[in-house]
Amino acid sequence: MKEKRGIILTGAIIGLISVLLVHLGNPKNMGFCIACFIRDIAGGIGLHSAPIVQYVRPEVIGLVLGAFLVSLVNKEFKAKGGSSPFTRFILGMVVMIGALIFLGCPLRMVLRIAGGDLNAIVGLVGFVVGIYIGILFLNKGFTLKRNYTLSSFEGYLFPLVNLLLFILLIAGFSMLHFSEEGPGSMHAPIWVSLIAGLVVGALAQRTRMCTVGGIRDMIMFKDSYLITGFLAIFLVALIGNIALGYFKLGFAEQPVAHSDGLWNFLGMVIAGWGSVLLGGCPLRQLILAGEGNTDSAVTVMGCLVGAAIAHNFGLASSTAGASPNGKIAAFICLAVVLIISVANSEAFGKEQNLEKAKN
Repeated sequence: MKEKRGIILTGAIIGLISVLLVHLGNPKNMGFCIACFIRDIAGGIGLHSAPIVQYVRPEVIGLVLGAFLVSLVNKEFKAKGGSSPFTRFILGMVVMIGALIFLGCPLRMVLRIAGGDLNAIVGLVGFVVGIYIGILFLNKGFTLKRNYTLSSFEGYLFPLVNLLLFILLIAGFSMLHFSEEGPGSMHAPIWVSLIAGLVVGALAQRTRMCTVGGIRDMIMFKDSYLITGFLAIFLVALIGNIALGYFKLGFAEQPVAHSDGLWNFLGMVIAGWGSVLLGGCPLRQLILAGEGNTDSAVTVMGCLVGAAIAHNFGLASSTAGASPNGKIAAFICLAVVLIISVANSEAFGKEQNLEKAKN
């Protein structure tokens, strides 16, 4: 139990901070949502023009800088990359599109359940199914190949970009976009959001917090270490939501959510499957990028572009449900993830070579 105390405490703190961020201004059930926040940042820097989701979220910047600072102090910062970067970029796009069809990343899925949103339970089922499919390909030898040690400067670039973005935010840079209504207009004070991100980033770096990893490890190795953090987030957020009157049990009229069951399910199948192939959920990718992993930084850039595409081409869902374009995109994303899974699995490569040898 001793080794789990850290991850349980981390999960409890994330759950508590998430509820407090909502209390201080973030949208309900959105104390933290990596997909939603990256989507808002994409709008904030002008990559899409959806007026209700434009804001440079300091929480994301804090996550990266928190992980960066702690990894430096503990001498765990290591610049590395070169593991199928463009495939990772594409997977980042796909995971983001899936998350925006569902309307939330895996972390927000947990927070939505803790707020009483039963639609998120449908998403959780899809998430587990997606992870299970990804595991089948891991067992077939799926790999995006090894990475390589890079110069320290290469690893510093992503945290530096985040720092510069925060400076532009607090300076009120005129080229940034800010929503005047909708989810993008709802946020906690800038410095509170940054500090929240720094704390969670530091803790997630120390404990390897990952929503995908928790379920993956439980299925593959019967290892409950990471999933206990997952459960701690849920329990503390649930208690906080009940205490503050935010808990609302049901499917209908949930905040920033829709009740299209099939598309909630498929959106999270895509997010879960793609995240297994990437080696971690969107939160984990931000933390790894802060530690100097440029492959994860490329993945985050893929998420950023995916968010822009989702809103520029009408793929993202709304509270009314999944869009017609989003429904088509879901099947395209499933096909893309399947192709990447097969193309990078050693077992399928061996089968092809045997067929060639026979002929």
